[in-house]
Amino acid sequence: MTRTPLTLLATDGAARTGTVTTARGTFRTPAFMPVGTRGSVKAVDASDLRAVGAEVMLANTYHLMLRPGADVVAELGGLAEFSGWRGHTLTDSGGFQVFSLNPAVDDDGVTFRSTYDGSSHRLTPESAVAVQAAIGADIQMVLDVCPPLPSPPSVVRTAVERTAMWAERARHAPRPSNQALFGIVQGGVDPDLRIEAARRTTALDFDGYGIGGLSVGEPRPEMIRALDATLPELPTDRPRYLMGVGDPIGMVEAVARGVDMFDCVLPTRLARHGTALTSVGKVQMRNASQRTDRGPIDAACACSTCATYSRGYLRHLLQV
Repeated sequence: MTRTPLTLLATDGAARTGTVTTARGTFRTPAFMPVGTRGSVKAVDASDLRAVGAEVMLANTYHLMLRPGADVVAELGGLAEFSGWRGHTLTDSGGFQVFSLNPAVDDDGVTFRSTYDGSSHRLTPESAVAVQAAIGADIQMVLDVCPPLPSPPSVVRTAVERTAMWAERARHAPRPSNQALFGIVQGGVDPDLRIEAARRTTALDFDGYGIGGLSVGEPRPEMIRALDATLPELPTDRPRYLMGVGDPIGMVEAVARGVDMFDCVLPTRLARHGTALTSVGKVQMRNASQRTDRGPIDAACACSTCATYSRGYLRHLLQV
């Protein structure tokens, strides 16, 4: 089994910093992983990612297996070579599409309709591992069921049962020795169900652990309560990955509780729609008040954009 041990460098209460080791090398935690769903972070190239200090990029199994196809990615050298990104890579199993695309789900797996051409595709715990092996990420995730929130208790219970059953099948599926595999803890916002799911998942001895099914519509206090139930059940020597959370407050709250890894489309989505997160709060760059503003987005920032371009010019680019 490929281990992804977490080497602790410092702690402050439950919060911790450290390094995670994969077959590719090490990356620092806490780590935010930009989302390159189809092998590319929208509007950002690999050199931009390196410049802002990213060390791990996330890509999506479902989308890459449809276009260009996992076999094509493999033929082109795997995800890192394919994308020109030489840092670490992590692939989601397609479990988020169980939440977002409402496919047909049964105890054996998931049947999707392609968002591109309507063709039918099947993912099982074993085939999700095989597809991710072909894509060649450093870390792959087990196939899971992510229920929307709120959901009836019976729906959340079924998601926990199927996720646990699929995790055991994925754990025993063959995969390359240089790929790590993370289990995923579900359970909605029910603390008792989260504890049960965490114990069942950790019993399978994965290389790391994802906390799934949060930030999908529940109030923040309920998310925090679910985290508080889950984290004490996870091993301290393995990475803990809060899936789909990337807002500043949510990440700070989670880091304080001992989470190591995050991913979210929020930063690039905000940027594409003209919103900047600055040292003094959100700034909407499309506003007419920016039209003739010669100042930078953030006077306290030394990045190349703030050092080079005015708000007025950036607003112009967004407008055209």
